[in-house]
Amino acid sequence: MEFETPPLETQNISAPPPPESSSASPSPEQLKKQRQIVFSIVAVVVIFLTLTIVAIVWLAQPSTATDKVRDIFIIFMALETLVIGFVLVILTIQVARLINLLQNEIKPILNTTNETVNTLRGTVLFLSDNLAEPVVKANEYMAALQTLREALGFGKKKV
Repeated sequence: MEFETPPLETQNISAPPPPESSSASPSPEQLKKQRQIVFSIVAVVVIFLTLTIVAIVWLAQPSTATDKVRDIFIIFMALETLVIGFVLVILTIQVARLINLLQNEIKPILNTTNETVNTLRGTVLFLSDNLAEPVVKANEYMAALQTLREALGFGKKKV
């Protein structure tokens, strides 16, 4: 039994659809928003640098009471330490939630997948032993009988 393919002009061959252009280039609104974000970041950096320079110049004056500035700086450092401590607590909670997720949700999924793969492996071995090997042996015997028949002259020889 041979299968013939239809001529090329009768085959229905369609080209894949072109990729969507919306994901390729950002819209004007997105560009405007990105520019605003970049401008805001640059403005904050410039203001911070300006305030730092002004503070250094002001503290360099001989009439400045640096002990008050020192006290204010220590208060700001204490507040910063509190904020960092709060952020570390949040980070610790997030890590604990991640570990919980890995142990209680992902690990059972992996175990189930492993069981499925083992079941599939057993099924493949069963089919190989009980279906594929007998078919291969039957084909071997048929080929041997056909060769014997051709050798005895009862059948056509293949060219």
